[in-house]
Amino acid sequence: MSNDTPSRKSKAIPTSRFSRVSRLGALAGKIAGNVVTQGAGQLLRGEKPALSSLLLTPKNMTNVANQLASMRGAAMKLGQLISMDAGDFLPPELATIMSRLREDADPMPKSQLIDTLNQAWGENWQDDLLYFSFAPVAAASIGQVHKAITMEGKMLAIKVQYPGVRKSIDSDVDNVATLINLTGLIPKSLNIKPLLNEAKTQLHQEADYNREATMLTRYGSHLADMERFLIPSTYQPLTSETVLAMDFIEASNLDALLDEPQNVRNAVMSDLMSLFFNEVFNFKLLQSDPNLANYKFNVETKQIVLLDFGATRDIPDDISVGYKELLNSAALQDTQRMKAAALDIGLIDSTHEAAQVDAVIGIGMEACESLIHDEPYDFGTSTLVQRLHDKGMTLTAEHDFWHTPPADALFIHRKLGGLFLLARRLGAQVNMRELAAPWLE
Repeated sequence: MSNDTPSRKSKAIPTSRFSRVSRLGALAGKIAGNVVTQGAGQLLRGEKPALSSLLLTPKNMTNVANQLASMRGAAMKLGQLISMDAGDFLPPELATIMSRLREDADPMPKSQLIDTLNQAWGENWQDDLLYFSFAPVAAASIGQVHKAITMEGKMLAIKVQYPGVRKSIDSDVDNVATLINLTGLIPKSLNIKPLLNEAKTQLHQEADYNREATMLTRYGSHLADMERFLIPSTYQPLTSETVLAMDFIEASNLDALLDEPQNVRNAVMSDLMSLFFNEVFNFKLLQSDPNLANYKFNVETKQIVLLDFGATRDIPDDISVGYKELLNSAALQDTQRMKAAALDIGLIDSTHEAAQVDAVIGIGMEACESLIHDEPYDFGTSTLVQRLHDKGMTLTAEHDFWHTPPADALFIHRKLGGLFLLARRLGAQVNMRELAAPWLE
């Protein structure tokens, strides 16, 4: 039995609803104080301060990032979503600060970890394991991972959920949404309540480790003939609602790919893009969290290791069919067909004006530019992300287009966007039309 202690300073997770609300309340007060101080300074200099510029300062963002990281759970998860989606468009100083939420969370103290495992496994659990490392190998928003060895010599990864995470999800989402609304960056006319409800549902699913174990098995069954991928198997005797035990797979972070030759990087990215198409059109089962920590790489075998299936969700048949139509309309450059597919999916609706629809379809066509030509698309030199961002800003500013698409569509776009950013980071060159060929007419 190991007595390792975490190398990163541990911090107890606030478990009661009152303590979590109090932390966010104190955070809001601290931000308000900073706004008043900075706004007064600008007024004394004869400047007219804008509320958004006062709220989104490095000092305030540091306070937000640190508080969300210390709370873990839904609060940190929402911060990660904001960070990952906007990281490429934030000013450098803000992007650096918000990247704090993409790093490992602060691990919980050893005493809190032992209490959590006592509740899940009983107080004599240490007698039943040959080895357990109290130093986590990873600490994320909902739980942290430890290495263990059974008496039979089987090496396991043990994911332990932070105490209080599940019961605090709804209030965390509501309170963080309030903080986001304070910035004034989201117009009051935009109804984000359905998205917040979907976020709560998703987070409750992620906090159910029995469900994740089931999804791990279901997803793994689809990969039986795909030798390029490795996925852990669940170890059922130690798995419960708050503890997930699975195979420990030795692999490197994806940054290891940066040292690999171009053809290896291309092959890895081609495999991941092909897997995405299979998820939407064949499996109809999407691992919807594109966090880079969910992918590992075995340098020796060149295999891709897939981790974390808490965010796995079923793709409804009509959404799958709609995106197949969208794929074909993009490959054929058929704007009318894309418009019909976008209506069916819910990306636009009958209330939108012709100019708004044309702008949306134009962005959709541009987003799919890699499908037009039967040749490798160079993600490393592509300016597509910035172009889409600029046109998206124009869409809201000039066309007043505020629309909440179905949650299934958002998760699909989110996964694809994460893959695109990874491909750009790796400088990969991928023939997207060739990968999409099985689903093209």
